[in-house]
Order: sequence, then C-alpha cells, then structure tokens
Amino acid sequence: MGWFENYFEFDEHRTDMKTEILAGVTTFMTMAYILFVNPAILSDAMGKEAFNSLVAVTALAAGFATILMGLYAKKPFALAPGMGLNAYFAYSVVIGMGYDWRVALAAVFVEGLIFIVLSVTRVRSAIIHAIPLSQKYAIGAGIGLFLTFIGLNDVGLLSAKVVAPKGSELLIDNQVNLIGTLKFTGLNTSLLTSGEILLFFFGLFLAMVLIALRIKGSLLISILATSVIGWVTGVAPWPDQLFSTPDISYTFMQMDLKGLLNVGALGVIFAFFMVDFFDTLGTVTGLSAKAGFLTNDGKVPEAEKILLTDAVGTTVGAVLGTSTVTTYIESAAGIEEGGRTGMTALVTGLLFLGIGLFIAPLVQAIPAFATAPALVIVGYYMLSAVKEIDFTDHTEAIPAFLVLITIPYTYSIADGIGAGFISYTLLKLFSGRGKELHPLMYILAVIFVAYFAYLGGVF
Repeated sequence: MGWFENYFEFDEHRTDMKTEILAGVTTFMTMAYILFVNPAILSDAMGKEAFNSLVAVTALAAGFATILMGLYAKKPFALAPGMGLNAYFAYSVVIGMGYDWRVALAAVFVEGLIFIVLSVTRVRSAIIHAIPLSQKYAIGAGIGLFLTFIGLNDVGLLSAKVVAPKGSELLIDNQVNLIGTLKFTGLNTSLLTSGEILLFFFGLFLAMVLIALRIKGSLLISILATSVIGWVTGVAPWPDQLFSTPDISYTFMQMDLKGLLNVGALGVIFAFFMVDFFDTLGTVTGLSAKAGFLTNDGKVPEAEKILLTDAVGTTVGAVLGTSTVTTYIESAAGIEEGGRTGMTALVTGLLFLGIGLFIAPLVQAIPAFATAPALVIVGYYMLSAVKEIDFTDHTEAIPAFLVLITIPYTYSIADGIGAGFISYTLLKLFSGRGKELHPLMYILAVIFVAYFAYLGGVF
C-alpha cells in the first residue's frame, strides 16, 4: 500500500487510496457502455460473427491503454475506442466508401504511428501549449454540455434525427459521422411517463441529493441503485449470465497495409488523424482544467506522456482489431469523485480487463437510464469552467462562446475546436491584436480551414 501512495504521490495531490479506488470504479461504471456499444457498431462493418471478438478486443484495448496511462503518465484519465470515431470507421469508411474493414484498421494503425512520432518529438504538446487559456476553458465547458446531450439522448429524452448533405448516406441508430449532423428537434414528450425516463429522473434526483449532501461516491451510488431498481421492476432485464470466454482471433493482426496504397485511402488516414488529434486535445485540456492540473499559464503538465499513451493505445488497438483508442471525457466522472492520480486509471483499466473480458454480460445489463444521470451531472460540473473566461474581452469571449455552442450542437469536439481556433485567430488579427497570437495558432487555423474544406468535398 505504501508503494502505491509514494509512486502516485498521494500527499502531493491531497488524495488517498479509498478516494482513488472509488474514482476508478466510478469512471469504469460511467464508460462501461463502450464494452457493448463499440462491438455493436463495428460488427456492422466487420460482420456479426466478429461481435464476440470485438467485446474482448474493446476490453483489452481499453484496459491496456488505461493502465499505461496510470502507470506511465500517472493521470486519472481512462481510454477506450472512441465513440464517433468507431461510427466513422464503420458507416463512412467501410459501408459508405466501400473499403474493406481490414484496410480501415490499417489506416488507424498508421494514424497511431504518426501520433507516436508527433508525441515523441513534442509536436502535439507544443500545439496544446499554444492554445489560448480562454479556448481551453471553453473546450472543457463545451465538452460538459456535450456530455449532457449524450446522457439525454442515450435515454431517449431528446427527439433527434441525423441529417446529411444531399447525396450522402445517413447513419443508423443516431450515430454521427463526419458528414452527418445530429439535429435535436425538442423534448420527446411521448416517453416522459415511461419506466426508463422515470428511473432516469430518479437517478438524476438521487445523484443531486447525494452531491448536495457531499456524500462520496454519489455518482456510483446513483448508477448502482438505479440499475437494481430497473432490474427488480422489470424495466431492464437481469443479466442472462455472468461469465463469457474471450476470443480475439477474428480481428487480431488483420490490418491490410497494402490496401492503403491509393490516394483515397490517404484521405481516410487524414480524416482519422484530424478528428482523433483534436478530440484528444480537447478532452485532455478539458479534463486537466477540471482536475486542476493546468499551470498558471494554461499548460498541461507532462502533456507528452499523456499524448504518447494515447498514441500507443491507438496503435495497439488497431493490432487487436478495433478503431481509434482515445482519452475519454467520461473520465470527468472519476475526477469529480476526487480521483487525481494514475491510481484512478489503474483501477479503471484493471476493471476493464477483469469485467470486460470475463463478465461482459453483467456490464451489458447496466441500462442507459442508470448511467445517463451521471453524464448529465458531470456536464454540470464541467460547465463551471466558463467562469474562468474573461467576458470583458470580446476577442477572448466570442471565440470561446462559439466553441461552447458548436461542440454540443454539432456533436463533435473537433468541429467545436475548429470553430474556436479559426474565429479566435481572425478576431485577434482583424482587431489589431495579432501580436497576442502564438505563431502555431495561424497554422492551426489554416489546418482547420483545410479540414472543413475536405469535409465539404472541396478536395
């Protein structure tokens, strides 16, 4: 026990073993849905026979990367195959563009290698440090609203539809790709009296009361209590079984690198690269702001280790057979429970390996209406970063506002960051305050203009 406390510097971070373990369990419970959502999405592209393999692969990739984050970067951040990125992999690249899923895995693998190089050479951390403080806080707050939307949409409380430009295909199951946008059309009043929604409100109310009473583990208690009530009342089914046997033979080492040798495939790598790069950037800065890790000048301490872990996770995930592995915004749930060190990530990673590999049916039985309240509450907490933005300076506040609204309303962290970077650079430049811009911000703004042009089909 003493070794863990010294290695993770509990005293410096003013934490203890009980708090870190509880935070790790909370993070796992909040993002455990990926264990069955990711296989469901990717199996649409790889074939239904890949489902069992994908469950084990998802657990292995998440467990490995999260444990690496804990032991190497020593941060309370969890990683797993990213939502949105897996939808783009399945519905756009494989189903939409017609690439074989093995070629798509190869694209993810190459993207991971590129990220490793950029992380080792500190290019990625240099970009993070170049971002203005107001943008970092806006990204954190925007992600909070994004989490709230995810929670409300997961439980069916929001009426929504996916729309896309003329001639492009829509995704199924309200998943969003790079050419489709989720449009919220209002409150789904037809479900207000359903058992799922009533239990969602119960879980939300329970979490709020426990938080107001400053009870540790409030989000975890809410998740477990709501799940049990759902099972007992028959609103959600009990687990059919507790154990399953892992098997990754279907997807392991299936990358088709030769299939990348054409111009179209290079565009796929570019799209994966852009979304993963800036989604991770936004998540890391937002979580760091929430955890109080940012320095006085807005830098993320030891950013190189965090980003290298993320890059290695993506590469290993592709070898195992899953789409891009990335840092998860749901890590904020564990941070809110007091998690401040790599011990939190270590616990989360071990749970992914232990439960994800062998007790997947039990995790799958945790209903969305039990985890959705936690996402809403975490969104509330992360929105508090707005108070750090100087609203008396319009060149800081307006771009921050654009980030804040673009992330949740486009259902894309990367799109929100792009809107913020472009507007921030232009506003500073045309208001005669260009000297306040870091030189990298000009480059980032141009890159995002090219990115949006690519999405719009300009080239």
